[in-house]
Amino acid sequence: MKIVKGGITKAQGFKANGLHCGIKRSGKLDLALIYCDCLATVAGVFTKNSIKAAPLIVTQKHLHNHRAQAIIVNSGNANCFTGNFGMIYAQKTAELFAKLLKIKTSDVLVASTGIIGRPLPFKKIKDAAPQLAKGLSPNHSQKAARAILTTDKMIKETAVQTTINGKTITLGGCAKGSGMIAPNMATMLAFITTDVAITAPMLKLALTKAAEKTFNCITVDGCMSTNDMTIVLANGLANNTMIRKHGKDFDKFYEALHFICLDLAKKIVLDGEGANKFIEVHVTGAGNDDKAKKVCFAIANSNLVKTAAYGSNPNWGRVAAAVGSLGLPITEKDMKIKFSSFAKKNIRISVDLNLGRHKATVYTSDLSPEYVKINGAYN
Repeated sequence: MKIVKGGITKAQGFKANGLHCGIKRSGKLDLALIYCDCLATVAGVFTKNSIKAAPLIVTQKHLHNHRAQAIIVNSGNANCFTGNFGMIYAQKTAELFAKLLKIKTSDVLVASTGIIGRPLPFKKIKDAAPQLAKGLSPNHSQKAARAILTTDKMIKETAVQTTINGKTITLGGCAKGSGMIAPNMATMLAFITTDVAITAPMLKLALTKAAEKTFNCITVDGCMSTNDMTIVLANGLANNTMIRKHGKDFDKFYEALHFICLDLAKKIVLDGEGANKFIEVHVTGAGNDDKAKKVCFAIANSNLVKTAAYGSNPNWGRVAAAVGSLGLPITEKDMKIKFSSFAKKNIRISVDLNLGRHKATVYTSDLSPEYVKINGAYN
């Protein structure tokens, strides 16, 4: 596997575009379109928040046949908690782009991100739609990557290539996410494209497994959002032998997909609202994987730990207290805590519980005054 330059349009058969349609008052790009030249196999994972935004509900409905050809994304408005009109506008958005692209409505997926509770300005999307579709190009991946951002400071895209059955397989992706980053997705959207030939069940298996070890292992502030999704489109244009089961071919594809997901996940943490430090929390010696992960998140979501990182203060007592809050059968003699230098941008916190053989890793950022400033004035 090798890292290559590019993003969502790096794989064969994919185009994208992004523009400003008027949702954001800042004038920044706020509407993105990702398109595949042919019908693609699709898989998705979504937030577990019980309040789900209208576009997410529409997308889940359209995923029932495991096929899709386009994704339309707006930023600046979440189209969540917007009642019947929110559902109507999400569905009409899919219908609008299906007509422009001459594909089925059910083959268009819809995503939104931004402020909750405000009516979606559908007319602005409708007016900009022809220009957005007309401008689709393999060269416009960065426009799409920029158009999905909200409080993000930087675009997040990545691409890799590997070989399966002597065929070059390419994966590319882009994501957004900065605050409200928590397990079970986050306030994040991630879109991944690939030209691999793979069945829908195996694609879903690979994505679910990869997301659990990447997007579900990051936290900025411990808050969960309502619109989060990760979508993978696989069009089969690499002409490799179809991946239908576990084996060497599936493992090679999974390795590449996991890299894409982890790279995007880390970029989300690095772009955390007001973040100055990237923190890796590594827990070993747990009784099972679930407990290892819970300990990781207890540390990573601790405001006391995060502010200590911001202040370059390696206060190990705050880590010990976070672990102890879970009520595990552990004493101070059992637990071993190690830090890398808190003065550096990248920090590693290692905790050995001495309760078993299981381990987990979670990624987070520090907590700075800038986080309060950004979120205090968000809407």
